Amino acid sequence: MLRRLLLAACALGAASPSFAQTHFHHAHLNSTDPAAAIEFYTTHLSGEKAAFDGKDAVWTQKSWLLFTKVKQPPPHEIVSPLFHIGWGAEDMKAEFERQIRLGTTFQTVLTDGVELFGAGTRDRNFFMYLDGPDHVTIEVQSAMHHDFMHVHLFSDNPVAAAAWYEKHLGVTTRTKLDTVRAFRGIPTGPAASMQLDAVTIWIYPTAHAKALYGGHWKGRTGYASNRGRALDHVAFSVDNLDETLARLKQEGVTVVAGPRKAGGLRSAFIEAPDRMALELVEGHARR
Repeated sequence: MLRRLLLAACALGAASPSFAQTHFHHAHLNSTDPAAAIEFYTTHLSGEKAAFDGKDAVWTQKSWLLFTKVKQPPPHEIVSPLFHIGWGAEDMKAEFERQIRLGTTFQTVLTDGVELFGAGTRDRNFFMYLDGPDHVTIEVQSAMHHDFMHVHLFSDNPVAAAAWYEKHLGVTTRTKLDTVRAFRGIPTGPAASMQLDAVTIWIYPTAHAKALYGGHWKGRTGYASNRGRALDHVAFSVDNLDETLARLKQEGVTVVAGPRKAGGLRSAFIEAPDRMALELVEGHARR
């Protein structure tokens, strides 16, 4: 979130090893009404209605949003390592007014980034959190475009988590902040960011989640699995799934499910830091 502020605060990470085959593929959501969810993501945000493997889906900025229909409202509390997905907007004040006209419900209204970080120039970087279908948290932030642009994670150790993604999956670490930082009681460090194609992956400390969503964490001692929640998981793609899984097993990474083929999609789930269930898909995302 708010790339300029974090870049100013953090040093660039070391170059990652070369895994040219690793790309961002999709975010997968559970919904009681996928048709209504697809309508939201293609009207309130930049996305196109499309078909993936014969099922209705959303194509957005070289990535997919996929949906599974569920009978009961999926849990949405912020207690898993997968926090939210995010889009950009060139004029945030105009975008805020547009969302109001569309009838959007907000989890956090338009906010100047200075109010979160305690630094930067006012009236330049803004963010807001939309309450998406099935109460998925969706961030919209200041950017030079209006595309799907980031995934936000939580971690007990953000810098170590970024190093894990870099080591095992070749995701490029962009920024690292090792020190503890907070503003108005909201921790914003340690933190890290990574880049995978056009998608930035932000990682904030667990303390940030507990400060903002303390009620969700009452009685909890650790993260819940992201599987089965409103924002179920994200997926990276690789050229050769079997070779990748063999290498990951040698490196001590746990394969929790698969490989399997469902329709035209061949994939497996691995365990990433903080109980994060991460899907690996064979083949790149294509419209």
